Amino acid sequence: MGATGYGYYRTVILISMFLGYVLYYFNRKTFSFLMPSVMEEIELGKEELGLITSSQTLAYAISKFASGVLSDQLSARWLFSVGLFIIGGINIIFSWSSSVMVFTGLWFLNGLGQGCGWPPCAMVLRKWFEPSQFGTWWAVLSCSMNLAGSLGPIVTTALAEYYSWRTIVSVSGGVCMGFAFVCLLLVKNEPSDVGLPNIQSGTKKGKGNKNTPNDESTLKEFLLSPYLWVLSMSYLVVFGVKIACTDWGQLFLMQEKGQSAMMGSSYMSALEVGGFAGSIAAGLLSDRAVARHGLGTHGNPRHGLLLTMMAGMTVSMYLFRVTITAEIPKDDPLWVTALHPVSVLTGLSEKEIWILTLGAAFGFSSYGPIALFGVIANESAPSNYCGMSHAIVALMANVGAFLAGLPFSAIAKHYSWDTAFWVAEVICALTTVCFFLLRDMRTKMGRVHKKTD
Repeated sequence: MGATGYGYYRTVILISMFLGYVLYYFNRKTFSFLMPSVMEEIELGKEELGLITSSQTLAYAISKFASGVLSDQLSARWLFSVGLFIIGGINIIFSWSSSVMVFTGLWFLNGLGQGCGWPPCAMVLRKWFEPSQFGTWWAVLSCSMNLAGSLGPIVTTALAEYYSWRTIVSVSGGVCMGFAFVCLLLVKNEPSDVGLPNIQSGTKKGKGNKNTPNDESTLKEFLLSPYLWVLSMSYLVVFGVKIACTDWGQLFLMQEKGQSAMMGSSYMSALEVGGFAGSIAAGLLSDRAVARHGLGTHGNPRHGLLLTMMAGMTVSMYLFRVTITAEIPKDDPLWVTALHPVSVLTGLSEKEIWILTLGAAFGFSSYGPIALFGVIANESAPSNYCGMSHAIVALMANVGAFLAGLPFSAIAKHYSWDTAFWVAEVICALTTVCFFLLRDMRTKMGRVHKKTD
């Protein structure tokens, strides 16, 4: 009966939070999805667009850090539901506005609400799932972003043919507010809330030992751990590069590569579909690596997969920037010849298939590391600073996202989108090399007992 109880509540809670976070992400990206339609009605330059997106990212970084640090003291159910309700209401007000400054202010408030989304998800996962399943279910829940990101551009582009961008933003906000009440009803903080025994996350099943040293550390010991900052800086770059591609990839294709709005939206969707597969693969494969090798004080079994995917990000960005051109090449490149049979079967041109393939490849390579950084930050931290560990690396990730807004668009304005993406590509490559050189450093944060070391 206990197993049935756990299975039922796990399923209901996971589905509720998955759909809730789909709405979180969709309402975070509605402006990016509808950017071409907004620009048709309101004159917005690259720097103004960057200001709006960066304001949200800055607020999101602040809010996510605060809710991550306080996640142990706050009710995950209420935090998740209230945040969902707030961003829905803000999106409705956003649809009534036309001023750049009002857009910026409202999108800043949207970012504050967005920070209430993921920390409660991480907390609920820790409370409801065994440690050996943590990476897999973390990846599954993070796929809610891929679902919203893949369907969002196509759905909004199709709806924009019949409805104004204001109507689309307003309706999505209303749905968000309504579903907040569903989450408040169905999500439970921990098993004890429904009369079930809580899951012990500090020990492996069958290996509990009263004599096992406590892994708690002081705040100073935790913050002085070099690995915390190596992980944070790497996450900053990976997340920043990913945001640059999702926020600006569509405009890059349209303005400098001569592609249609639908092709730009399709690229974004392919990126998210690839990200869906990448997140699941990262969770499953890295959990298997941990099961085989275990977690020690130096190195991490997840590093191999993490580095492979980071290298994949660099390669796919290079091919995206170099091989896609507005003009048709006189001599068919190798990829045109290779994709010709697929083109005949699907009715799409070789260039369209290539763009979608590169989008899926980048999504697979970028969303996998994003899932892994969060998992590694949690499992490498002292037991009393798991929430703060994730909050710090997430804060640094959102600093990267902020840099992918106004600063990135400023490079594009003064030089070109091609130059801006080249800069992101080089930074990603250098970070991958540095992380490779440091892969065997001490990864256990905080105090390490001599016996354990």
